[in-house]
Amino acid sequence: MEDELFSVSDKICVITGGMGQLGVQYVKAFLARNAKVAVFGRHVEREKIENVFLPEEYNNEHLAFYKVDITKKEEINKALDKIEQVWSAPDVLINNAGIDTQPSAPPEVSGPFENFPEEVFREVVDINLVGTFLMCQAVGARMVEAHKEGSIINIGSIYGMVSPVQDIYAYKKEMTGIPFIKPVAYSAAKSGIYNLTRYCATYWGRQGIRVNSFTPSGVWRDTQDQYFQKNYCSRIPIGRMAQEDEYNGALIFLASKASRYMTGANLIMDGGWTAW
Repeated sequence: MEDELFSVSDKICVITGGMGQLGVQYVKAFLARNAKVAVFGRHVEREKIENVFLPEEYNNEHLAFYKVDITKKEEINKALDKIEQVWSAPDVLINNAGIDTQPSAPPEVSGPFENFPEEVFREVVDINLVGTFLMCQAVGARMVEAHKEGSIINIGSIYGMVSPVQDIYAYKKEMTGIPFIKPVAYSAAKSGIYNLTRYCATYWGRQGIRVNSFTPSGVWRDTQDQYFQKNYCSRIPIGRMAQEDEYNGALIFLASKASRYMTGANLIMDGGWTAW
């Protein structure tokens, strides 16, 4: 009974940003549970695929890759047309694609708010928020047309719920003389995800399409410097950053019958960050 409750077997799942650190984990988790997974990404060259997926994974008939810029409606719909020709309309959409500014970013995009470049703000909002809107619109329309009771999962961020803690990054100025200010664009874009989610949930609720958001916190990478990791972890009640596979269970839950009465909600898994 438990297996059936959390089953995603044979569900057609579209995952944007499926070649990124977390996207790869989501793809593997759904594939391991017999879902049919369509990976959308701007960079899905075979060489890169072979670097992150085992041969038996990327040769699996349940896994397909599509080069898609999610800010372009035409590219989205062309890929969805191909998916429907091979499988059917999607049952699950995970809007994972996004961009952020890392502490290693150059000063022209990580300086004071007063000088933050307009073109960078527009680019970040375009990918993180407009891209999510376009994916919801396109996939939701196909779920409706196919009379499918689907699940759409929009990936948010703790920095979309609360403001970044700028003190975490103060060490950059102390060490290099150049300050790092966590930029506004990512927070503004991710905060928009939550009301987009609630809007779609109420709009499609009677048609059996559930729309929820998922809020993770920072994920450990071996490329992060030790000062950032120490400062970041000092703010997390659980005392550490997430491992890259620790969010898989939440996504399986949101995609399966286990969450069938859940829509318009935000599932937070942040190690306690937003509990302060």
